[in-house]
Amino acid sequence: MTRKRVVVAGLGDSGILTAIRLAKHVDVVGISAKPALVSGQELGLRLSRPDDWSRDYCIAFDRFRGLDRVRTVHARLVGVDPVARRVVVERDDGTSATEDYDALVISTGVTNGFWRRPTLQSADDVAADLRTAHARIADATSVVVIGGGAAAVSSAANLARTWPHTRVDLYHPGQRPLPTHHPRVWARIHRRLRDLGVGVHGGHRAVVPDGFGCDEITTGAVQWSTGQEPVTADAVLWAIGRVTPNTGWLPSDMTDDDGFVRVTPDLRVAGRPGVFAIGDVAATDPLRSSARNRADGLLAHNVRADFAGGPLRDYRAPTRRWGSVLGAQPDGLEVFTPDGRAVRFPAWSVGRVLQPLIVRRGIYGGVRP
Repeated sequence: MTRKRVVVAGLGDSGILTAIRLAKHVDVVGISAKPALVSGQELGLRLSRPDDWSRDYCIAFDRFRGLDRVRTVHARLVGVDPVARRVVVERDDGTSATEDYDALVISTGVTNGFWRRPTLQSADDVAADLRTAHARIADATSVVVIGGGAAAVSSAANLARTWPHTRVDLYHPGQRPLPTHHPRVWARIHRRLRDLGVGVHGGHRAVVPDGFGCDEITTGAVQWSTGQEPVTADAVLWAIGRVTPNTGWLPSDMTDDDGFVRVTPDLRVAGRPGVFAIGDVAATDPLRSSARNRADGLLAHNVRADFAGGPLRDYRAPTRRWGSVLGAQPDGLEVFTPDGRAVRFPAWSVGRVLQPLIVRRGIYGGVRP
């Protein structure tokens, strides 16, 4: 009997985990514009300590033992024919190729600032991006971080900790940052920011210059639509959550008005047999939370069940964001539960237990040195 083939379009965190789970049972082809996992997580750590970030969040595909059964294709997705069940890709030399599938998993994520872009890159390109952004912040004597989500809050904290003599200010538009987390989370994080000397300024909504995609670190004045006087800084980090789904290669009837992939509760794409979606690109719920709630196991089950004609399971989304906000710190790692309570991992356990045993071995099924 011919083995089924699944194409996983996008090998970020969700795509890799889904591919690893499926590869035990079917043939899997993974397509990625990057030569490695280049995670969109932990922006603050990426900017302040790029070597530490690279160790845990930028990992070549051939280091994942679970991807040994997966054929990876380094290319950019440019089209799909859902009837013929075929995707079209473009390689770095400009040539095109096709990949046939029995099932397609869309996990192409979103574009969000300079740290999450769908451009086709080499390993040298990725390394150069890391060095450039780090140097830009390191050379600044004042930094303004704009945004109220976890990326902005984490960046402000990590920059202030790494460069204690740099003035760091966080400007956010609402009453409090982290509005989709439990209020307890911000209360605790606010104390950490205060102890680090970060200035926190609420009720500031920035004027985004025309044509600016928030995809670079800028300098100079920031204007506010909420009436405050402009502020200036050597470096301005825009982390305002302006995300664009990477779905330009898909037919318009597969996406909603905002460009995210329309899915049914079982993560199938409505009206497209054999097509599924997961992660930030999938319109599962207002928080698009399948990327952060290990929906890869459910999706892998549903793909196999769809092949066998069996029942599929529904994804149930949490109502609040949870998890780490600041990332690993010198005094350990705090992970917040959906009800806002902090679970602390001591510093020694992060490098000895959490990353090598729980993440690399338990979640990813083994990562080579």
